[in-house]
Amino acid sequence: MTAPSLGYVEFLELAKSLGCYGVEVRNDIARPLFDGMAPNAAGALARDMGLEIVGVSQVYPFNTWTAERADEVLALIKTSKAAGAHTMSLIPRNDGTQTGEGERRVNLRTALSAIKPMLEGEGMVALVEPLGFLRSSLRSKTELVEEIEVLGAKGLFKLVHDTFHHTLAGGGPIYPEHTGIIHISAVVDPSLAVSEMEDEHRVLVDENDRLGNVEQIAALLAAGYDGPVSYECFSPETHALADPFTAIKRSFEFISSQIKTPA
Repeated sequence: MTAPSLGYVEFLELAKSLGCYGVEVRNDIARPLFDGMAPNAAGALARDMGLEIVGVSQVYPFNTWTAERADEVLALIKTSKAAGAHTMSLIPRNDGTQTGEGERRVNLRTALSAIKPMLEGEGMVALVEPLGFLRSSLRSKTELVEEIEVLGAKGLFKLVHDTFHHTLAGGGPIYPEHTGIIHISAVVDPSLAVSEMEDEHRVLVDENDRLGNVEQIAALLAAGYDGPVSYECFSPETHALADPFTAIKRSFEFISSQIKTPA
């Protein structure tokens, strides 16, 4: 989502030039997943370039469980496995409905219970992303971790720690042992209250970041997290960058320097 205008090959080339470990790919942008390339060929191409497909995103809303949703989840699991991806992603309902505690919990447990054997059968890990918006049906990492542990599904389901959504949800425990990926982005507009922050405000991290990206990453690393850190910027300003390589590289270097200095 940080560079949605790039084709799949261009995206891989950008990641390679930046020295990235891997990439996340998405099925919710205005072009076919892998630009229509077969998943096994897309995965092979990435590996030939020295990159891993860290994850394939996404099924939405995974926690409104229906026969159609089951088909979508299984299809994405199989696509992800064929591409050699490490994970696939599940996104909760985010429209202000199904937010009551009882309904929310039942819906989450129903979906996780149904998805668990699918993951076991294919040897796949699902990343679940709590969204911090007040309208979200899953805001709490604690709630998600509790349900994963009740189901005995630790390792099959992992959390997305999104620095934006963690801030919007009011912070709280970070659960490094349950975390499968860190999503980063900044909000730099000084006029916005936290409650007013939306996806379109999410830009690259620099010294004006208001979300505490450096502090959140450093806390997870200090607590033992050793997985990937991935950019997820939805801002039209970021999407329109004429030179994404230079801008992203500068941001990577800023984050790295800030984390290394306290260490």
